[in-house]
Amino acid sequence: MKKTALSIGMIVLGVSFTSQADTLLGLYAGAQGWNMQTSGGFSSDGTNANFNFEDKANSNLYVAFEHPLPLIPNIKVQRTIMNTMGETTLNSQYSFGDEIYAANTDLNTDVQLTATDFILYYELFDNDLISFDVGVNAKYIDGDLMVTEKEDSSSFSREEFSGPVPMVYSRLAIGIPFSGFGAFVEGSFLNIDDHTLSDYQAALTYSLMENLAVDVTFQVGYRAVELELDDLDDIYSNLEFKGVYAGLEVHF
Repeated sequence: MKKTALSIGMIVLGVSFTSQADTLLGLYAGAQGWNMQTSGGFSSDGTNANFNFEDKANSNLYVAFEHPLPLIPNIKVQRTIMNTMGETTLNSQYSFGDEIYAANTDLNTDVQLTATDFILYYELFDNDLISFDVGVNAKYIDGDLMVTEKEDSSSFSREEFSGPVPMVYSRLAIGIPFSGFGAFVEGSFLNIDDHTLSDYQAALTYSLMENLAVDVTFQVGYRAVELELDDLDDIYSNLEFKGVYAGLEVHF
């Protein structure tokens, strides 16, 4: 009888743990289309030229895994494309790469920039009404910058740069009961030495589908990324990327 009772107790405990794990374990995947506006500039010596950049539609993809294990952080990986093109007429001498461009020179630029976020975070609160996460973000920036004279395409300079930047991360989400609507703000920030980086977004959400197998949520929001770099792999910048976005998130 004791063995039978113990066996029944273990089964009940196992079922309880499985039910809790099914509730707490989660895989999230999201995709966003970002109508991005860019301002600012970059250089090789800190004397940044300000370019007139075109508005571009770019993408952001992410996956996140959450679990109930104590002390072990949840993980989110996010990849954002920030490609654009620009032009300017120099007001003063400008240095980029191995080239020096004289004042009044007309320049075109091609910016190929990708940011990959590796985020480790803890959920301090997590329920249907409010959730709050804090953690750290290792943002890896990978860029390819090209500057070309308008009148002489053979006169150009190109620089590739990359490197990780540690940032503080947080996210706050709220839900409106029985409506399907919600909202969240999410951001990463760093201000150390002469580097200032920030990545903030705020969005409204609406649940399109919610069942035991999968949840699908629509998002519409605004995102702003600021990259003030001081000699990151020999690159200086005061670039800002901002604009509205829309996307879908799937929760398994």
